[in-house]
Amino acid sequence: MTSALKDLSDAGVSVWLDTLSRERIISGSLAELISSRHVVGVTTNPTIFRDAITHGAEYGARMSELAVRGVSAEEAVRTITASDVRDAADILRPAFLASSAGQDGRVSIEVDPHMAHDTAATIAEARHLAWLVDRPNTYIKIPATKAGLPAIAETIAQGISVNVTLIFSLARYRQVADAYLTGLEKARAAGRDLSQISSVASFFVSRMDTEVDRRLDALGTPEARALRGRAAVANARLAYEAFEEVFSGERWNRLHRSRANRQRPLWASTGVKDSAYEATKYVAGLIAPDTVNTMPEATLLAVEAQGLAAGGDIRSMYDEARADLEAIERLGIPYTEVVQQLEDEGVAKFRESWDSLLTATAAQLETGTHRLHTRQ
Repeated sequence: MTSALKDLSDAGVSVWLDTLSRERIISGSLAELISSRHVVGVTTNPTIFRDAITHGAEYGARMSELAVRGVSAEEAVRTITASDVRDAADILRPAFLASSAGQDGRVSIEVDPHMAHDTAATIAEARHLAWLVDRPNTYIKIPATKAGLPAIAETIAQGISVNVTLIFSLARYRQVADAYLTGLEKARAAGRDLSQISSVASFFVSRMDTEVDRRLDALGTPEARALRGRAAVANARLAYEAFEEVFSGERWNRLHRSRANRQRPLWASTGVKDSAYEATKYVAGLIAPDTVNTMPEATLLAVEAQGLAAGGDIRSMYDEARADLEAIERLGIPYTEVVQQLEDEGVAKFRESWDSLLTATAAQLETGTHRLHTRQ
């Protein structure tokens, strides 16, 4: 039943799940996906936690306890999300210990998205979350904004493993890789064990097609229609080309001799947004060694049910990918404008999710306090 997922793993693609909730932990669902469907990691974000906490009945007792203590909504959210990540990390601990250099078996938790443009606050928040979760197989997620880049370098320098999120552009991807190498160099100078530091660079996929397709549809020409659904995979493939270049140069080799780990590309946002596309589009088109594909459960099950059509090595498709992006640009769709818009929207969406999560949590705390006074 799981041959396609096993084949994916055998090809060097780590299968991660892009969701987490208390129900998934206590029901055994997460453990089952690990044992039978080759899942070796979990990613979260503010939207995932908003949906889990606002719709999950399993959080009621914990909310009541926090209400008794009179905690703020912010403290309640951090307490609950850190607890979920900690428990998921414990479930994934065997995968962490079994993976090469502890690259898999990881669970991610994100800094407050309101800090995305504040370097110092992001560094402090990353350090606090690492302390709060207190598990070696945790990634702290930091957005790849301009302010996030020095925060990534400093957090890595302090020996904290990082999942760099919200990467859309090839230029920003290279800046992220540079920040990682800078952090490793600082960590080595401080005498840290580089083999214990890990990172992934989360390159967002489907949102690229969503925005570019919208602009192509507005043009409505045959040339535009022929390019629908080609931007996202092309963009990600060229990010992998950049990965190969960065992690084969002399700067990297010096760090590798100190037992540093490569910062693997992680394909994020791999659930299709357009029903005209195959559910496995952003998995089948991005199979390459030393990568991670974090999937919503629906995409994971689609891979299992439908399999993956045999495709060529993406390393032979770089010229085709460049040609696709150049053709889109020639139609008057500026690449730099699109990727900056996607970054801005990504940060804004996570802020909105965080704010709605705080609002819902405050309401639940108020309900818990009311119940306490009613009993008294």
